[in-house]
Amino acid sequence: MANHEKAIHMFDVVVIGGGISGLAAAKLLSEYDVNVLVLEARDRVGGRTYTVRNKHVNYVDVGGAYVGPTQNRILRLSKELGLETYKINVNERLVQYVKGKTYPFRGAFPPVWNPVAYLDYNNLWRTMDSMGKETARHFAYLFVNINVTSEPHEVSALWFLWYVKQCGGTTRIFSITNGGQERKFIGGSGQVSERIMDLLGDRVKLKCPVTYVDQTNDNIVVETLNHETYECKYVLSAIPPTLTAKIHFKPELPPERNQLIQRLPMGAIIKCMMYYKEAFWKKKDYCGCMIIEDEEAPISITLDDTKPDGSLPAIMGFIVARKADRLAKLHKEIRKRKICELYARVLGSEEALQPVHYEEKNWCEEQYSGGCYTAYFPPGIMTQYGRVIRQPVGRIYFAGTETATQWSGYMEGAVEAGERAAREILNALGKVAKKDIWVPEPESQDVPSLEIKPTFLERNLPSVPGLLKIIGVSTSVTTLCLVLYKWKLLPRP
Repeated sequence: MANHEKAIHMFDVVVIGGGISGLAAAKLLSEYDVNVLVLEARDRVGGRTYTVRNKHVNYVDVGGAYVGPTQNRILRLSKELGLETYKINVNERLVQYVKGKTYPFRGAFPPVWNPVAYLDYNNLWRTMDSMGKETARHFAYLFVNINVTSEPHEVSALWFLWYVKQCGGTTRIFSITNGGQERKFIGGSGQVSERIMDLLGDRVKLKCPVTYVDQTNDNIVVETLNHETYECKYVLSAIPPTLTAKIHFKPELPPERNQLIQRLPMGAIIKCMMYYKEAFWKKKDYCGCMIIEDEEAPISITLDDTKPDGSLPAIMGFIVARKADRLAKLHKEIRKRKICELYARVLGSEEALQPVHYEEKNWCEEQYSGGCYTAYFPPGIMTQYGRVIRQPVGRIYFAGTETATQWSGYMEGAVEAGERAAREILNALGKVAKKDIWVPEPESQDVPSLEIKPTFLERNLPSVPGLLKIIGVSTSVTTLCLVLYKWKLLPRP
């Protein structure tokens, strides 16, 4: 380790990680005149948000991109930074592709034409919202894959149900309109981090992976991979939990946190953007959103990624979970071809085979992310270790979207967690009262939310087993009445 006597850089707080969470924390700390430094491992800020810019795409978000109603912190922060949002196009019909057939529809979820199957679909949403057990298997698998980029058998049912609930429920998390995918930022979500970096100036250092944190003395010593050494009073870690295993701590982390960070893997995803000469899907009254239930299909869900002025028509698609692992082994051009062929089948158009450009980002190969969108809790881990995820270790505090209590896994959760951890440090510095560490956020006036109310039928329709029980009881009562009537034990009308 470095010779600590040579450390000459002194700060109140060192933030590890220059994603949205770490930078939101640093911004808030600086507003209280706290001397803060952000150390980012990459050669850019933004973390799991990343806006690529080139002549083919103008700009494109190859990482986290979507915001919507009830995500009030990221909406407030982005507005402060001068950013504007636009709505994802859903003017035309969405498409569900299942068993080789295309079914256009409107609304948040695909309709279920089989009335018996509808009972189980309806029961799936209701029971996930109320922590139930029954599922409509195939769509449930897709629902888990899309929302946490993992397989159902990999994740804790308790954690997944919590995850859906803290995002506002099944309809809010899955929807475009009035949901988590309603909007994007004009110019890209990477601007959130870039503009905070502009505000902080030389208090953000790039290409500085942290390798060592020593809090055995009055000042904490932080060392980077390139042997720069800093001293501070507090450390705020805003990186995915598993990446803290890359850092040597002195004293060692407590056993529970050490065990926790070994047990929180990241989701797997390749984000793919296919550009076309024109938005040919609109000629068929399709909006570009496809929900694809097909094991052989590379993409599970798509959204229109055309610019808000109608330029650069594009379809964004996610390769998630097991498919991301499988298709990552193929050459990029083969992935591109498979995606185009899929779009041609689903949309019924040969024009899908003629893209003008293709962009993709495999987040599984990012050593300073480990995957996307977020870390997930495998079975049994939440109850055993989950409570320690937000607990400070000495003078080290923890942010990152995984530690959020609302919209964890999203940019909104990143802001919530960063500002909460910053206030914990401000409380330790005597600048914020303990009761003000967690501050409720007013609803955005620019992006108001609509209440999601299930219909009477959605609330009360039974599942298929429930229906069979009702039929069984009804049949038994009818049979009993007929027997009693036959034996003249019931009066005639």
